[in-house]
Amino acid sequence: MAKSVKAYRDPKFINSKEARALRILAEYLEPKSRLDAAGIADTIVFFGSARLKEDSPHSKAAHDLAFRLTKWSMGLGENARRFVVCSGGGPGIMEAANRGASEAGGMNIGMSIALPREEAPNPYITRELAFHFHYFFMRKFWLAYMAKAVIVFPGGFGTFDELFEVLTLVQTKKMTKPMPIVLFGKDYWNEVVNFDALARHGTISPADVDLVHRTDSVDDAYEYVVRHLAQEALDNPGAKL
Repeated sequence: MAKSVKAYRDPKFINSKEARALRILAEYLEPKSRLDAAGIADTIVFFGSARLKEDSPHSKAAHDLAFRLTKWSMGLGENARRFVVCSGGGPGIMEAANRGASEAGGMNIGMSIALPREEAPNPYITRELAFHFHYFFMRKFWLAYMAKAVIVFPGGFGTFDELFEVLTLVQTKKMTKPMPIVLFGKDYWNEVVNFDALARHGTISPADVDLVHRTDSVDDAYEYVVRHLAQEALDNPGAKL
């Protein structure tokens, strides 16, 4: 008689459609256990294209901004693990942000996703904070749940998906925490998304245009994010929507 296998040790069952709920739950509980162990509950999330090269101006800006924000966070004393830089874990803008945080001497997070043309997680992510997801919605939950600020560099469909997910949560007040959202690269964003036209056509409210702060300056982005975090998030620790 073949030796019986416990259900949770049976790859055939664990990978079946019947066990999908268990896999979804695992993508909530396993990241939570590592984040709790590291004492991290607040992040600054960087979104942007995986296709931009290391020497692009936007990659350099992402690196410099992540470096400066990490240095600021590390200077908060007992709150030094607040506002940890987090990215989607891949190359391009994501790698630049993780590298900036790493070179500043801080912990940083990468939340990569399994894709058909998979890119390996970039090498600058803090090892114990490198997460790899199957389900996009679980990855997006973790990106949004801990975020206390979002900085969005030029990107494609994935970046748009992430940006408009956050904007929708803020607009509908499903996200109740203050959420500074920076769009870096005004020429790009003004060309590819006409927020003013959306308001003019009545598909968003005029006030919704002000949910984003557009800039081309690392100094301006840094000052905008730090000011909002100091005023609205520093005394309100912890992950929440």
